[in-house]
Amino acid sequence: MLRNVSLDEISDGKLYTENDMVRVDTNSCQGCRTVCCQNMGKTIVLDPMDVYRLTTGISRTFEEMLGRELELNVVDGLIMPNLKMQEKDGKCIFLQDDNRCSVHGMRPGICRMFPLGRYWEDNTHFKYIVQKGECNKDNLSKIKLKKWLGIEGLAAYDRFVILWHQYIKQLQSELSGLDDEQIRILNTFNLRLFYITPYAECRDESSFYQEFDKRVATAREKLGL
Repeated sequence: MLRNVSLDEISDGKLYTENDMVRVDTNSCQGCRTVCCQNMGKTIVLDPMDVYRLTTGISRTFEEMLGRELELNVVDGLIMPNLKMQEKDGKCIFLQDDNRCSVHGMRPGICRMFPLGRYWEDNTHFKYIVQKGECNKDNLSKIKLKKWLGIEGLAAYDRFVILWHQYIKQLQSELSGLDDEQIRILNTFNLRLFYITPYAECRDESSFYQEFDKRVATAREKLGL
């Protein structure tokens, strides 16, 4: 989900790389009286890696999670999955009674970055920003950005993020020339290829990336991208 706003509107105006020190460390949220992870609507959009981590971590398929933990919505013309908020209080479905995340180790990329965001310089390069007004905890500490993300094999993950971003941008550029039925077929194909079809033979994240590359190549061939 891209926002067409200036850096100064949403951040401190600075761009950060993974080796920079950033003031975002919450010290495990100790002492914070504000409950995060609620009233986020449909904004926690999931990419294939997010779904792979969740389905593998909790041993449920994408289709089994739809309706309870996940839902589908239109994002810039494409149907994408997102984390579902609870109807009674607007909290994330994975937020426990003690306001801690029950899937913290496998949390989606958007959650890992919080309160950071990505700033795309073009379709193959991005940096990070510290978003204004996102974290309400006082006295945040500095931490190396890549440590805050907590992702092993960060270079491979970054490559995946860029490849997925490029692919989604290509799909969105094709939408204007399609009628409603063609858009429906494209969305169905995309959901089935990248989300519904399990990554059953992937033993780890390295093999996931290999399988993902194959699926992107298949999609581009089938869709003529």
